[in-house]
Amino acid sequence: MNSAPLYHRLIQARIEEARADTPVVLIAGPRQAGKTTLVRQVAGQGLRYLTLDDELTLLSAREDPTGMIRSLDRAVIDEIQRAPQLLLAIKKSVDEDRRPGRFLLTGSANLLALPTVADSLAGRMETLTLLPLSQSELRGNASNWIDHAFAGKLLKSSEPMTGEDLVEAVLCGGYPEALSRATTRRRTAWARQYIDALIQRDVLDVASIDKLDQLPRFLRGLAQVSGQMCNYTQLGGQVGLDSKTVARYVGVFEQMYLLKRVDVWARNRLSRMVKTPKLQFIDSGLLSTLLDLDTTEVQQDRSRFGHVLETFVYSELLKHVTTAEGNYQLLYYRDLDKFEVDIVIENPAGQLIGVEIKASATVKESDLRGLKKLASVAGKQFKLGVLLYDGTETLPLGDGLWAAPLSTLWGQ
Repeated sequence: MNSAPLYHRLIQARIEEARADTPVVLIAGPRQAGKTTLVRQVAGQGLRYLTLDDELTLLSAREDPTGMIRSLDRAVIDEIQRAPQLLLAIKKSVDEDRRPGRFLLTGSANLLALPTVADSLAGRMETLTLLPLSQSELRGNASNWIDHAFAGKLLKSSEPMTGEDLVEAVLCGGYPEALSRATTRRRTAWARQYIDALIQRDVLDVASIDKLDQLPRFLRGLAQVSGQMCNYTQLGGQVGLDSKTVARYVGVFEQMYLLKRVDVWARNRLSRMVKTPKLQFIDSGLLSTLLDLDTTEVQQDRSRFGHVLETFVYSELLKHVTTAEGNYQLLYYRDLDKFEVDIVIENPAGQLIGVEIKASATVKESDLRGLKKLASVAGKQFKLGVLLYDGTETLPLGDGLWAAPLSTLWGQ
């Protein structure tokens, strides 16, 4: 079997910290992001390993969850979302024996969104997110772009990546299996199979959906609006679904870590809730496959590449959020006058960094409109504005605004 090389995952230190003082640690994230490889490395000798992808283990977990957990002292349980009833048994076991690091779980659906689970392990479990490989992990860099930016420093691009190399990285995405494939054709074949498998099998773990055959078309419809504000009624009209069903299906894909709803930044945190979210896919490689976008098209016409590049940058920043020292939220900005900023990063103190993404190597003054407007609206909360572009120079543009290469995202 063609196995992907092992990369050091930046979340590993967080897992060790959590296991030192918390009885149950859950590593959540999309299927095939590398969770099993990572927990097998972390678990070492001391923990028994069980996977619910094994039919007999799954049967035992569903038929006698209490019996199964009672037989375990310390264990790794892979793909826990397939038998959520185990969590109640784990809760009982942990209440009797609170030693830290007893259970290391993985789940490829957001278990906390399942109503039965939300409160059963409150205070006993820490959840960490493992997304597909970041560009930093692929290059062995550990510096966190967001932590540095809030400290007023932009990372230096140790390996500038521009033009065709950047396009290639964006279209590949970060799934280890896809990256181990030698050609675009083989990567696309993997991505198509991956999407089919998710829809045929994993959707049923998180929701009872009677019209599975509508999902592939719907997912392709969502791909067309990635990075845009999501009007459920309009979207539903295009694929023949009502807005309630659309909202539910989007929720299911979100639970499976395929995409994320991004809220709009507003000074008043309550008013964010009522505004239209944007949809972002979590992997630019999967998005490219759903859009049938390849390097040949990008070379001839870059018009569709901009949205996929935005997804790529959003995904890189989301990976930085999962391993950062600070606590951050990714939002976007758009006002009634149609001023926009692609990504707004907010820390708990309400300070902001605006990130604008540009697929070309030239920067014009008009590219700064959104960042300047956000800076004026946010006032003292505005810390930095960064225009990430397809170039090699980091240059100041006045008033806390900078132009920086996209490749600084995985710099040192």
